Formats: sequence, C-alpha cells, structure tokens
Amino acid sequence: MTRGWLTALFLLSLAVTGCKTAPACPVQARTDAGKALDDHASRQSGWQSIKAEARVTQWGRNGRIRGTVLMFLEQPNRVRFDVMTQVGPAAVLTSDGDTFQLSDLREGVFLHGPTCPENIARLLGISVDAENVLRLLTGDTPMIDATERSMECRDGRYVVTLGAADGTTQEVAFSVDDADRDKLPEAQRLTLRRSTERAPDGKMRWEATYDDYVDVEGQSFPTNVRFVDEVNDADTSVRVKSISLNPNVPEGAFQQTPSPGMSIEFASCS
Repeated sequence: MTRGWLTALFLLSLAVTGCKTAPACPVQARTDAGKALDDHASRQSGWQSIKAEARVTQWGRNGRIRGTVLMFLEQPNRVRFDVMTQVGPAAVLTSDGDTFQLSDLREGVFLHGPTCPENIARLLGISVDAENVLRLLTGDTPMIDATERSMECRDGRYVVTLGAADGTTQEVAFSVDDADRDKLPEAQRLTLRRSTERAPDGKMRWEATYDDYVDVEGQSFPTNVRFVDEVNDADTSVRVKSISLNPNVPEGAFQQTPSPGMSIEFASCS
C-alpha cells in the first residue's frame, strides 16, 4: 500500500511541476551536413551592416570587466567597438578589414597594426579575426577547413560534426522551429545554438553559444552570445540591448586617428 501511494504521489508531482523532456527530432530528419550549413549561410546573407548596443561582461586573467559597448558591423570584416562610460568612451577599436586601431583613452595610448586575432583579443578577449568576430556577434560561426562532415539529430537538435586533416574537430548545433518539425527536411529552418572547436587531443579550444533570438526586419539575431576562449582563459558574455539593420554608417567609422598627446605604438601579431 505504501509503495502504491508513493508511486501515485510521484506521478502527481510530475503532472504538477511538468516533467521537461528534450524536444523530439523532426519526423523526417535532415542528413546532409553540407546542405544544412549552406542553408544557414544563406539565411545569414540578407544584411550588409548593423548598429547595436550591448552589455558586455568578460571574465579573464585580470578578473571581471563589465561595460556598455556600441558597435558598428559591416560585411564582411569591418568592425567598430566603442567601450562607453558615464562620461564618454573609454576605448575604441576599429578595423577596416586590414588595419587594426585601438585608442585606449584611459591610458592615452594609440595602438595600430594589422588586423589579426591577437590584436582583436586586446580589447574583446576573443582570439579571432575581424570577419569571425562579426560572425560570432550576429548568429554565425567560424568554420574549420573540414575534410569530413557528418550530421545527426540529438535531443531534438541537429549536430553537424566537422573534421580537419590535422585532427581538429568542430561541432555545430542547430535548433529547429517547432512549426517546422513536421515539414520536409529542406523546409526546416535552422537556428544556430552552439559551435565548439576541439584540438586533435580532444581539448576544447573555444565554444560559442547563442540564445534569445529576435527578429529584425525579417532577419534573426541572437541577443545573448557567450564565447569561451580556453586558449586565452577568457569568458565573454554579450547581451544585446538594441539592434538596427543597415543603418547609415558614418564616413570613416572603421578608421581612427590618434588624439593629440597620445602615445603611438605598433601592435604586432606575435
């Protein structure tokens, strides 16, 4: 009798609290990894530039850093980040795709050099080039040079696994809109949720996650992006507060000149 009452109470608790289960895979699952990646890329190609404001929190070797960042992003690799304080900008990073410039207004230092992952990481803590930082912030991902591709559905999400000749691997996970789960594979819309790169020995190099997507003029963008860089021991969270599509980008937005009195230094990529 006791066991029966316990079973009944357990079942009742599930009914009250709602036992969460993973969403089911689509009735007809996608199996073509290349087609899935192409479809995702096609959905990401409908805009040219973005203006956004975000709250950025970074945990790194120097502790936690928080601030508001104003962003201009222009395809394929032009970026501008203004780190703001209550009294104005504290730092400005720009890249026109080739030239990197960073004005550290607190220290009075102007850095310039080639655009490379090492220089982008000086401000953002993300060791990728300008093109890939733009991708990460807009619901896309860097991709390894894969020689092997496979795809499967796990717990209601599609996972594309890429393998490079040197043993590097990458997993790219997509969710499927609930309304598309009964549709044919090619009609299922994919939303990027996670991208993870691992070294040949299996250790994670970096992982990006994407959540809280919003629709902006027919385009979908994540407003909560997190990038964990194991190589540089940095964890960066970006929460987008506002975003506008294809704004009027000011002339010269992706280049800077040092303010009078600033110390000018060359920033190498080594």
